[in-house]
Amino acid sequence: MKIIIAGAGEVGFHLAKLLSYESQDITLIDTDKENLIYADNHLDIRVLKGDATSIAVLKEARVDTSDLVIGVTSSETTNITLCMLAKQLGCQRTIARISNTEFVDNRELIKFSNLGIDELISPEELAASEIQLLLNQSAFNDTYEFEDGALIMVGVSLPASAPFVGKTVKEAARVFPELHFMPIALQRSGTQYTLIPRGDTTFDKGDQVYFITDRKGVDELYKLTGKKREEIKNVMILGGSKVGYKAARDLCSKRFNVKLIEQNKEKAFDLAEDLPNALVINGDGRNVELLEEESLESMDAFIAVTGNSETNIMSCLVARSKHIKKTIALVENMDYFQLSQSIGIDTLINKKLLAANNIFRYVRRGEVVALTRLNNLNAEILEFKVKPKSQVNGKVIKQLNFPRAATIGGVIRDGKGLIALGDFKILEGDRVVVCCMPEAIKKIEKLFL
Repeated sequence: MKIIIAGAGEVGFHLAKLLSYESQDITLIDTDKENLIYADNHLDIRVLKGDATSIAVLKEARVDTSDLVIGVTSSETTNITLCMLAKQLGCQRTIARISNTEFVDNRELIKFSNLGIDELISPEELAASEIQLLLNQSAFNDTYEFEDGALIMVGVSLPASAPFVGKTVKEAARVFPELHFMPIALQRSGTQYTLIPRGDTTFDKGDQVYFITDRKGVDELYKLTGKKREEIKNVMILGGSKVGYKAARDLCSKRFNVKLIEQNKEKAFDLAEDLPNALVINGDGRNVELLEEESLESMDAFIAVTGNSETNIMSCLVARSKHIKKTIALVENMDYFQLSQSIGIDTLINKKLLAANNIFRYVRRGEVVALTRLNNLNAEILEFKVKPKSQVNGKVIKQLNFPRAATIGGVIRDGKGLIALGDFKILEGDRVVVCCMPEAIKKIEKLFL
């Protein structure tokens, strides 16, 4: 694919890096020469200095032959204008990064596609949604919902007390004969090695395991992993950033008790006005005494979303020392993901990764409905829609020439999530959730074309 990315900031650079690994034809546009020099030196891409809304610059980038234009500059006006121009100049698809969530909330009312914008992406909105999902499944450290929860992906670190530590996948399945979950990816403790579990794969203590399940299976997984479903009601949020504001707004609407701490006095007053159902406190969240005064130990969850990754991590560690049930830190540095489990924080979230997950499904071949990359694992989970001419249509799973580095986690049929085993027959219109390693992606895509 020929892809143009406007904006060489953190989101744009991260996207360009991920896409360049897949040998896509990438052109990165930015007005900042230093950002472009860094990208040019580190990535196998083409860089172009200039204003992304300049028609001359877009023509130089060969926008008329491009498959996808992605606007991820810090200015949503630039991103929206770029997409409108690119579509008029002949680009196939466009995606705009926005910060005003009113656009996302009213996408049915305002037909953005008529304006030339195929998709709107708000990293802050995605992060806030991720926080809410993590609190709903409090014992798990990574979650993703397909088709509004018809199928759910959960990630969990196996404690020594988990009943099936030391057992194979087949042996663990016998514990619950009416199987409602499927292990799809696993990373051994203390390693960077990702594997796709098979029947003879043994679960070990400390493994980070990802499962696909339905709503019934979530309860089974709580029992099988030795985790407890903790009720989360009282939540403290550190940082009145866009993510902090949106998370507080969403959680208040779900009747959580929310305390939000913001250091900037003027901003704290504005937040208090905009969030009447939350208690907004003006103070420095790095001050342990302040956290204790605000009854940190009585909180069920602590969420740190300031603009500083180190502050977020350290404050979560303080919260963890007070035996808070759930800690979530927003981080910018992707390398920190490798540390989350070892340092004791439940979950790290990253806006760049969330935005990339949403954008990546437009790069994949076949009709990809949803895609998520697993935190710190070398694997992707894709949701394909089965077309009439797809190779998998009408086939039983065990008859498919499915690569070893991939597995089918489940199927959504008529809105209902099904755990698909070897005898399951795939039909046209099914939405099939597949977990695969990078080396298997092209082969998997061909099966669903």
